[in-house]
Amino acid sequence: MTHPLRLRAFRLLFLGRTLSSLGDAVIPAALALAVLRATGSTSALALVLACATVPKLLLLPLGGVVADRFDARRIALITDLVRCVAQLLVGIELLSGDPALMPIAVASAVTGCASAFAMPTSSPLVAGLVAGPGRQQANSVLAAASSGTQLAGPALAGVLIWAAGPGWAFVLDAASFAASAALLSLIRIGRTPIERRSLRADLLEGWAEVRSRDWYWTSLLAHAAWNGVAAVLLTLGPAVAINELGGEQVWVLILQAGAIGLLGGSLLAGRARPKRPVLVANLGLATYALPLALLAVGAPAPAVITAYGVAMAALGFLNPVWHTVVQREVPPHVLARVTSYDWLVSLAATPVGYALAPLAASAWSAEVPLSVAAVVVAAACLGTAAVPGVRRLTRPVEDQAPAQTPIGDGESVNDVRVPR
Repeated sequence: MTHPLRLRAFRLLFLGRTLSSLGDAVIPAALALAVLRATGSTSALALVLACATVPKLLLLPLGGVVADRFDARRIALITDLVRCVAQLLVGIELLSGDPALMPIAVASAVTGCASAFAMPTSSPLVAGLVAGPGRQQANSVLAAASSGTQLAGPALAGVLIWAAGPGWAFVLDAASFAASAALLSLIRIGRTPIERRSLRADLLEGWAEVRSRDWYWTSLLAHAAWNGVAAVLLTLGPAVAINELGGEQVWVLILQAGAIGLLGGSLLAGRARPKRPVLVANLGLATYALPLALLAVGAPAPAVITAYGVAMAALGFLNPVWHTVVQREVPPHVLARVTSYDWLVSLAATPVGYALAPLAASAWSAEVPLSVAAVVVAAACLGTAAVPGVRRLTRPVEDQAPAQTPIGDGESVNDVRVPR
């Protein structure tokens, strides 16, 4: 089996996605510091974050329809250019010396809208470039690169902010999107055209594909629960670590262990081939109950750090495995729409976790929401084992390779019309 990175088209996609991920990884620290410097208000920061998040969630289903109706590569390229311009404008605003909140908020909203159209293109791009047997490796190396940027991004952000100010972090992100768009322009990819119908009909068809697979929608509920309780941990965890486990350095170590675990799990997914991939991956997600429970009972810091690393390794393993199964099981002509609903359902619980965690902690104490979150994620992820479709879904003994379409340099790019 040829490794995906030996394929020129996938190498271009991999390089572009890695560069844009690295650019994105420097933004959280730079954005927080820039807004707080400009306004001194955490409410202003919350407003900017909401401007980026809410449009993305609302427009995701529409983004899936657009990616299925048109060329996913072209949509990804256009959204990269839009985000390039938006981030560049923020950088220029910050470098002006007297930044205003409104331009930053508007640019964040534009970036969120563009992300809603970009995210559903990820699976069609991989499915169109890599044949069945190599697809899990392709998803694994993409996930590993993304995980690696999460390790390097904060350090790079710190250097940029210290040396030149947060504005240059946004300029770097803009440059990474420009580079990604340039690389995407060099790729050709086959696609399955869909019948032109009403927007409502296209949305309903995508949702029907989700509902028709019990392994899919039940797993999405488990993934939503995971994201919701992850928001609880990220909201309450810092205070518990600082006040009860030894200080700020403990929280930093917890996050670093998680980043290392995420990278390790992503690499493992490139080699491991479980017979029942969705079942194994969902059961692994249940390990997130461990750091939640340990934080709730005030366990020693090394135990919490280790548990969080293990839990994030399970997430790193799930992501490539899940994408591979979805790319294999979902028909190409609805793949982007199904992916958009995947993102929408999975991420919808995150704002709920952010909102409820501090309220519950104020009413009872941090131990209560942390304990409840541990029970919720364990029950949701372990509960998928009771779903017949999750247990029955197995990895094919032999993945059949799709038809090959020649490209300019003598290599080939796989048509997305894959056998199921």
